[in-house]
Amino acid sequence: MAVFVVAHGAWSGGWAWKRMRPLLRDAGHDLFTPTYTGLGERAHLASPDVNLSTHITDLLAVLDFEDLSDVVLVGHSFGGIVATGVADRVPERIAQIVYLDAFVPADGECLLDLVSPPARAQILEGCRIGDGWRVPPLDLPPDTPEPERAWALRFRTPHPAGAFEEPVRLSGGALPPRAYVYCARAGAQDTFRRFADRARADEWPYAEIDASHNPHITAPGPLFAILERIAVR
Repeated sequence: MAVFVVAHGAWSGGWAWKRMRPLLRDAGHDLFTPTYTGLGERAHLASPDVNLSTHITDLLAVLDFEDLSDVVLVGHSFGGIVATGVADRVPERIAQIVYLDAFVPADGECLLDLVSPPARAQILEGCRIGDGWRVPPLDLPPDTPEPERAWALRFRTPHPAGAFEEPVRLSGGALPPRAYVYCARAGAQDTFRRFADRARADEWPYAEIDASHNPHITAPGPLFAILERIAVR
């Protein structure tokens, strides 16, 4: 059985993985879904000082205090950057990184380097017209069913801009084995296709899911099956 730890996406939190918990746990797996500082139930800790290093440290602390090893680290969306930073720091604790429709950064890259110019402009403008250090949540994919949409919008919170601006710093050492799950119902910008194509070219374990960007919310059953197939071998 596997130990899954989730590095969640932007504007999100551990709460977003609520529908995955019974599926994985009923199959005998452990699932940890920590929320980054400044988001979700930890939104009261938000400040201009919160950055990518803060979020990486959040997950490192969970691995340490829960004494976790042989972990399947699932990085969703922005969480792919966090997961990469975590795995670089403690590769001995990580069995595999699974990028779920996620950014796969190189050393020195930040989220603003990896999004399209229109998305970058939207993020920066949202921060500018707000308080200057938090980015308002972007909209959910248009095919998100209304009940799931209403539920998610209730809990999504602004994201500290420092986490999008700070580049990840990697040691240059070998990362643990990596896999990629691509959400096939991509939007017009198809943000994650290039990362999926790179994963396939590098012959990572790979899967596609017939869902838009948040399958842990909209397609938990199919995502569970994929995680079992990719991560539990």
